[in-house]
Amino acid sequence: GLTTATSVGLVRPPPLASAAPSLPGDRQGLPLAGGDLGVSRSHRCFPPSAATAGLAQDEFDELCFEFGIELDDVTTEKAIIRKEKHLEDEEVPDCDEEEVIYKIEVPANRYDLLCLEGLARSLRIFIGKEEIPKYTVSNISSESRLTMHVQPETESVRPYVVCAVLRGVKFDLARYNSFIDLQDKLHENICRKRTLVAIGTHDLDTLKAPFTYEALPPSRINFVPLKETKNFRADELMEHYKSDKKLKKFLHIIEDSPVYPVIYDSNRTVLSLPPIINGAHSAITLTTKNVFIECTATDITKAKIVLNTMVTMFSEYCERKFEVEPVEVVYPNGSSHIYPDLSDYSLEVSLSYITSQAGVKMETNEIISLLNKMQLHVKQSTSGDENMITVSAPPTRSDILHACDVMEDLAIAYGFNRIPETIPATQTEGRRQPLNLFSDLIRSQVAMAGYKEVLTWVLCSYDENFSLLNRKDDGKTSVIIENPRSSEFEAVRTTLMPGLLKSVKHNIDHPKPIKIFEVGDVVFLDDKQDVGASNNRRLAALYCSNNSGYEDIHGLVERIMKVIGIPVGIAGDVGDYYYLQPSHEPEFLEGRQCNIIFKQKLIGTFGIVHPESILDDSRDALSYKIDCGIAAFKVIFIFHWQFFVFIQRERERERERDFGNHFSVLQVCNSCNKLPHVLTYCSYIQVCLREGSAIIGVSTHVAALPPNLFFFFRLSVTHEFPS
Repeated sequence: GLTTATSVGLVRPPPLASAAPSLPGDRQGLPLAGGDLGVSRSHRCFPPSAATAGLAQDEFDELCFEFGIELDDVTTEKAIIRKEKHLEDEEVPDCDEEEVIYKIEVPANRYDLLCLEGLARSLRIFIGKEEIPKYTVSNISSESRLTMHVQPETESVRPYVVCAVLRGVKFDLARYNSFIDLQDKLHENICRKRTLVAIGTHDLDTLKAPFTYEALPPSRINFVPLKETKNFRADELMEHYKSDKKLKKFLHIIEDSPVYPVIYDSNRTVLSLPPIINGAHSAITLTTKNVFIECTATDITKAKIVLNTMVTMFSEYCERKFEVEPVEVVYPNGSSHIYPDLSDYSLEVSLSYITSQAGVKMETNEIISLLNKMQLHVKQSTSGDENMITVSAPPTRSDILHACDVMEDLAIAYGFNRIPETIPATQTEGRRQPLNLFSDLIRSQVAMAGYKEVLTWVLCSYDENFSLLNRKDDGKTSVIIENPRSSEFEAVRTTLMPGLLKSVKHNIDHPKPIKIFEVGDVVFLDDKQDVGASNNRRLAALYCSNNSGYEDIHGLVERIMKVIGIPVGIAGDVGDYYYLQPSHEPEFLEGRQCNIIFKQKLIGTFGIVHPESILDDSRDALSYKIDCGIAAFKVIFIFHWQFFVFIQRERERERERDFGNHFSVLQVCNSCNKLPHVLTYCSYIQVCLREGSAIIGVSTHVAALPPNLFFFFRLSVTHEFPS
C-alpha cells in the first residue's frame, strides 16, 4: 500500500495539463539516465513552470499528495552533481544549466509510476485532462507473427521467456534515456536484481526471426557483448565482469550453472546472455525504429508484469499509439503462448465493503467517477445484485488484486483529508510486549552491575558462529545466507558470543576490566515455523581482565537468579530452584565452566572462554587475538511465573495511578528477600517507596513477588533462554 517501502526516482516536473499523450518537445522532462538516482549531463534545461503547465510548486506538491505519492525534494542538476562528486559550494560542477529536478516518491507496487511516461499519464488522468488509454495487441496473421522457440535445456536455469515488439518507435535522447532507466528500475524492484526477471531490448531491424532460447555450456557461447569491441566466450566474459562495478553483482545468478541461458536469431547471432548482458549487434540507438523486447524469468507472473509495463509505458511513442505487436513463444512440449496479454483484469466488488472500509458513504455514480480517476473501469455487475460492481484494471495496474486494493484507490481518489474522523467501535489498549519489557528491565539491571551494553550485528561470519567457538555445524541449527555480500555476513548468529568477542577485539586497548553485555535475538532453523526459522531472546555477558574473572561472572549469575526470585538448590531438588553442574561446552575451558539447571532443564552456561577461541596465532585471521583472560556466560531468557505476576500487578497499579489512587502494600510471603538498597525504576515503584515499603505482594494464595525483581532487570545477565 501507500505506506510500504517505496521506489524513488528523479524526474523533472511532469506535463499535466495537456490532453494529448505526447507534447511537442515535452520529453526533455523525463527521468534522468544513469540508473538508480543517476543524472544525465546531456539534458537541456526544462523549466518547471512549463512542465507543470502553470502549477506552482506547492500546488504540484498538493496534487502529488492527493494522488498518493510524495514530492520528496526539489533540487537542481548542479546540486546533485556537487553532492555526487563531494564538491564544495564554491566549486562549480561540469554542468551548463541549473535544471530543476523533482524527486518523487511512489508506492513500491506501482511499477507504472517508475518512469515519467506513466507518472505524467496517471496524473493527467487523475485531474481529468486525459482519457484512460486502450492498450491493444496488433491483429496480425500467424504467418507474419514472430516466434521464439524455447529449448528444453532452459528448464534447469531460467525456464520462461516472454516477448513483444514495439513498431515504429520514435526515440529522442530523453525518451531513449527514459526507456533505459525504466529497465534499471524494474530490475531493482519487481525483478529482484534480475534474479526473477531479466529484460533485454534489441533493434529488431538488425536481427532475423525466428528466435531460439537455449541453454548451452559457457564454452560454446561466443559473442561481442554490449559496450565491448572484441569477441568473448561466456566463461571468459564472467571473469571479465568480476571487476565490473555494475555487472559483477549479477554474476552469481548463473555462474555456478553448467549451462548458461542464451538467445539467438536464425543467423545464430546472440541477442543476449540473460541475466548478465545483451549483445552489441542488436544494441538500441536513437535511430532504432522497431524494438524487440524479451524477458527471461524464473517467475512467469513477474515476467508478464514486467513485459506489460515496458510496452504500455512506451507504446505511446509508436506509430500506432498504444498498439503492441505480439510474439508467439513455443515451448518444448509443443504448447505455445502469445505475449503480451494486455487484457483487463476484472473482479467483483461489494459496494458496501469498499465504502464501509473507506469510512465514507457514496452513491454509485460517485464511486464510478472516483475509480475512473485511478484508471479503473467500473460497470454494474452482471449478477443483478445492486450491491455488486465489476471493476476492470488495465494491464498497467498489476497492483489491483483484491477488493481491498479497489477500496484503497477509492479512498485516495476521494481524498484522505476528506474522510471524517470516527471513534472506533472497539476499544483497544496498546502496551509493550512482556518479552520486550522484561528485556528492558534486564538491561537496566545489568548496567547497574557495571556492565556496558553493546549492540552487534545479527549476521556474522560462518567461522565466527562455529570454528572460532570450537563448535561444529550439524546442518540443522544455523540459518546460512545464500550469496552473502561479505564474508562478515554469512550466517545468522545462534549465540551472542561472537559479537561480544569481536567487540572486545576492537576495544582491547580499553582500560581493564572490560565488562560488556548484550540482550538480543538469535535464530535457529525450525521446521514448525512457516518461515522455517524461529527467533529466541538471549542474554550474554563478558568479563575481560588480566585475571580470569570466573568469580566475577559467577557472582553475576547468582545476582540474576536472586533478583528473579529463584533460590539456589542442589541437584535433585523439586520446585523452583536452580543449581550448577559441570559442563563440557567447547567454547569454554574444560574444568572452568558450569551449566545452570532450572527445573531439570539447561538454561545457560558460564565459564572461562577457551584460549583457542581468543588467542591462536596458527589461525591467523581466524582468531580474535585477545591476550587477556575472559569469562563469559550465556543465558536463555527465563520467564519465571513470578515475572508474570509482576507484570499483571504492574498493570493493576498503573490503572489505579491513572485514577489518582494511592497504592496499598500487600503482605508478602516469607520466602521473599528484602534488599537493603532500593532503586527506583518507574513511577509506581516510587509510590511504593513513598508509602514506606518496596515490597509488592499479590494475593493470599499466590506467592508474592520479591522486591528485588525490579533490580534484577538491570543485572548483567549472560544467560540465554528460549522466549
